[in-house]
Amino acid sequence: MTRASLNKQPHEVASMFDDVAERYDLTNDVLSLGQDRAWRKEVAKAVDARPAQKVLDLAAGTATSSLPFARTGAYVVPCDFSLGMLRVGKKNHPWLPLTAGDATKLPFKDDTFDAVTISFGLRNVQDTDAALREMYRVTRPGGRVVICEFSHPTWAPFRTVYTEYLMRALPPVARAVSSNPDAYVYLAESIRAWPDQPALAERLQKAGWSKVAWRNLTGGIVALHRGVKAS
Repeated sequence: MTRASLNKQPHEVASMFDDVAERYDLTNDVLSLGQDRAWRKEVAKAVDARPAQKVLDLAAGTATSSLPFARTGAYVVPCDFSLGMLRVGKKNHPWLPLTAGDATKLPFKDDTFDAVTISFGLRNVQDTDAALREMYRVTRPGGRVVICEFSHPTWAPFRTVYTEYLMRALPPVARAVSSNPDAYVYLAESIRAWPDQPALAERLQKAGWSKVAWRNLTGGIVALHRGVKAS
């Protein structure tokens, strides 16, 4: 399996990410023109992890996204269902409690975490609504969710240019730097098929989250959605 299809069968998605694990962080840096670092900083600000808080970082991959939370003194659990990603993460960050888990059936008790976050992973989950409900279940009352995901640029002319980049420029660039360039064709397709900002906010509300809001980053290429679990 070199790439998943848009029906997002879990074994296909996991296998695809296993194949790109070794060079995943480098490829992301190149394809986003370095913007992924700025986006992750915004995620860290939004999560606002504090010492002794428990943070669940879903779709954590190689756990690069978990490091900012660990630096605050929070107890962060990087969780992913790609064993290939987790192996690379454990090799690079052996002190972190990397955990294998499916976002739709999380291996944690109710009301465990002060914050749950997922960056660039929710659109790869087969059942988005089940994942949002599971995040809600494992978050303590008063806790928060932060979702960082590719979205829809707000300025129509730029949206056209961006779509052209995804489908025409992204695959050739991926061929130059990725161990599995076909996987990035799927990623481009999944970004185009993902719901826009208001639609994702509505799904968060239906899953039980309150005070749902979002903020666009880089003109809406990425959106940061937030919600709170009522006390």
